[in-house]
Amino acid sequence: MRARSDVNTERPNWNSRWLMPTVILAATALLFFVVFYTLDHYYTGGGRAKGPDDPLERYISFDPEKITDAVSALAAMIAAVLGIVITVVIIIVQLSAARYTGVARMFLRDRTNIVVLAYYVVACVCGVWLSMSLQNNFVPRALVLVVMAATTFGLVLMLPYFAYVFSFLEPTNIIQRIRQQAVHAVMITAHVQSREHCAALQAQTLSAMEELTDITSNSISGKDKIIASRAVDALKDYCLGYLAIKVKAEDGWFLIGDSIRTNPDFVAMDPESLKELEERRTWFEWKILRQYLGIYNEALTSMRDINYLIAINTRYIGEVAGKHNDNELITLVFHYMNTYLRFTLNARDVRTAYNALNQYRILVEAMLRQGHGKVALDGVKYMNYYGRVSYDRKLTFVTETVAHDVSTLCQIAHELDAEYQDDMLNQFLELDQPLQEQIQEKGLLGVRKAQVKLAAYYLTAGEEQKARLIAKDMKSEPKTRLQVIRDQLEKVQSEDFWEIIDRGRNFEYMPPEQRAKMATYFEWLGVTNPATGTDPGRESPATIRQPSPAAPRAVEPKQTEPS
Repeated sequence: MRARSDVNTERPNWNSRWLMPTVILAATALLFFVVFYTLDHYYTGGGRAKGPDDPLERYISFDPEKITDAVSALAAMIAAVLGIVITVVIIIVQLSAARYTGVARMFLRDRTNIVVLAYYVVACVCGVWLSMSLQNNFVPRALVLVVMAATTFGLVLMLPYFAYVFSFLEPTNIIQRIRQQAVHAVMITAHVQSREHCAALQAQTLSAMEELTDITSNSISGKDKIIASRAVDALKDYCLGYLAIKVKAEDGWFLIGDSIRTNPDFVAMDPESLKELEERRTWFEWKILRQYLGIYNEALTSMRDINYLIAINTRYIGEVAGKHNDNELITLVFHYMNTYLRFTLNARDVRTAYNALNQYRILVEAMLRQGHGKVALDGVKYMNYYGRVSYDRKLTFVTETVAHDVSTLCQIAHELDAEYQDDMLNQFLELDQPLQEQIQEKGLLGVRKAQVKLAAYYLTAGEEQKARLIAKDMKSEPKTRLQVIRDQLEKVQSEDFWEIIDRGRNFEYMPPEQRAKMATYFEWLGVTNPATGTDPGRESPATIRQPSPAAPRAVEPKQTEPS
């Protein structure tokens, strides 16, 4: 079905790009010529009695003595057209090649470009030979007509061909073409057994990855977000297409061949690591994610939307790996997601960390739904770790984000009755332990709020024992802090935040039935009912804090961090 769809979409392109412009231009020129030539033949040309009565017969009755100059001009014209075409094409290709690697090679491999340029060369050569074939008493009429038609078609073809070249060199089309060629090469791997052929395909696939990476890097430097996004998505589509046929690939494909072993990314690895890549059969995905890592680091603080897109696409790869039960690839995906977070925290980019954590949480949730409970537990451990690292670096909003995300994961694990859900809860309760020694009030409040929300959920679900486990963990909290937590949670009545956010839900919002259970929970802790119910926008300076539901994308990181 896919192949049929591609064919159907190509036909309108052929008609609109080549056939219709060529027919319209040729028909318009022919119409003008026929109308005025016929007018001259019958009325204004003079000397009608000396020639044939039929206009067409008269036109093709070439005079050997007077056609010599016309034939020479005909040959010169098609040569001039060839020169114009080559000049324009070389300039355009050179400008594109200066920005995108491999454009010139791609242009010369394209069948349409080869056919068009070959046509002009053949027509030019025929015109030269025609100019030398005339004699005093002989005119090669058929050849003259053919060269005239070829010259006419060459002139008419220039405009559609220039349109094709401009379209061919559009960055989005270059990306699409690289992706299609790369996916085609990957599809062949399922049937390749020859080691030499396999090595050639490995080199081709690696070249496609690096070409797409170069396009992305150049686009980031030029602040061209659309092109950079297309290239990042093309790498993801490339990887997903590969995963669809990975199980069918021959064993030789997973060995790092000589054609790619000298690649800088592989050369920098020690032999043992290379051997592990081969044993885990993940060199292809490792290289794709390695490209993503380089782009991610380059886009940090300069084009954050690309970082978010890379996190999304990496999550897609992890979800597909989970569906295929590819445990080695799942592990690799988490390693790269962890590295994204490390780079982000090193750059102190709160907004990017917030968005990356959102994708991290969705990935862990997918692992839970796919039955990979142990992997999900490991993901929660990683999130806790980076939450603590953020706290140490005084990025308390990131720590709070981790707390709410892990709380959500614990709730989903309970809903799914997932394996290791108790271990995930224990991990969640340990998130605040290292934070107790150097308390930053607002950051700790955010973590505790997430724990209260989870306890209220457990009470709603009839899991009193788990809720009491959370209450036991909070017994040592001062009553004043617990009162502040309850007051602020009670005031959140709307699910929607008052700004545009990516996550779609206020961190501190709870459904009415879940919020009602807080009364029971705080009774265990000896906290009384809140006395006021003022609007959240009118909180007193003593209790007001920075918005905790989500870091709005339009707000700078300094504004999202608690002061």
